[in-house]
Amino acid sequence: MADDPEEGMLSWDESVFRDEHVFEIDYVPETFKHREGQTQSLTYALRPAVRGSRPLNVMVRGPPGTGKTTAIQKLFDEVGAQTSDVRTIRVNCQVNATRYSVFSRLFEGTFDYEPPSSGISFKKLFGQIAEKLVEEDKVLVVALDDINYLFYENEASDTLYSLLRAHEEYPGAKIGVVVVSSDPALDVIDELDSRVQSVFRPEDVYFPVYDQPEIVDILEERVTRGFNDGVIGRDTLEYVADLTADSGDLRVGIDLLRRAGLNAEMRASRTVERQDVEQAFEKSKYINLSRSLSGLTDTERTLLEVIAHHDGEQAGDVYEAFHEETELGYTRYSEIVNKLDQLGLIDANYVEVDGRGRSRSLSLSYEKDAVLERLE
Repeated sequence: MADDPEEGMLSWDESVFRDEHVFEIDYVPETFKHREGQTQSLTYALRPAVRGSRPLNVMVRGPPGTGKTTAIQKLFDEVGAQTSDVRTIRVNCQVNATRYSVFSRLFEGTFDYEPPSSGISFKKLFGQIAEKLVEEDKVLVVALDDINYLFYENEASDTLYSLLRAHEEYPGAKIGVVVVSSDPALDVIDELDSRVQSVFRPEDVYFPVYDQPEIVDILEERVTRGFNDGVIGRDTLEYVADLTADSGDLRVGIDLLRRAGLNAEMRASRTVERQDVEQAFEKSKYINLSRSLSGLTDTERTLLEVIAHHDGEQAGDVYEAFHEETELGYTRYSEIVNKLDQLGLIDANYVEVDGRGRSRSLSLSYEKDAVLERLE
């Protein structure tokens, strides 16, 4: 150790970060590793679009944090660099969970301004998008990212039907669809109407969870770009990778690195140590919880809060408490219970109740305090 007591300490205007943006969720890495096969399949499906034909439809599946969105963004960038005859639009279905709002995004991507808010009919909205495509002789590739949210709202079949049948109503309209689901429990094809199944036969591209060596490799790349030299040692990085592998979600690891870096700065330390990671993990492990909560409406949040306070109770009893707060009926209540269950926020299990037949008991999938703290 040097004589200078400040050695190894950050001064107030210094940082452990070279580029903090590298640790943000929407950062698209320059080198995209361990997804060559998937990228190839996607490229193969979209190649006809570059030649002016309708591309193959694709279904991209895999748990959260396995590189699905990044793969599509990189591919869309490449297509854009090659030709101006293909229009690529990615729609985040967590934010746009109805057919109308999906097509509002497509309108915006086509015309570079939002559709009139006074409420233009769906038919007109759709017609203007299709006519513009035909007029400019462009191919449209739509990525419905997190399409599972459209299923939770029963909007998936209508949305896909409109996109897949566009060329019948508007001859010359060429539209390809990439659907992306991050809900492993959802069987996309099975859940669609038969009228959609008959026209939607997508190529299937699966994104498995990254294994520990792959996680180390990917995080190492982020560390090199995001942190200054020598900020994080190999042992600490492997510890981050272990925690990430346990969660199965690469985003946990990326968020963990950022928070651990901030914790080191709070200690005015030039290096990230294991204690910084341990402390950060308390927050990072809930990244999926926070993401799921951010997409909920006020009513849905209210029900989750009610369930938190009535954890493990029967659906009927929970309904009474929910009805008292919102005055909503049982049908709507039941729909929201199903959605929260599909999102993995609660477990709704059927149990036999003496003399009353089968009833659902509702319990939280996360620790009560973690849920309530993030609902505030």
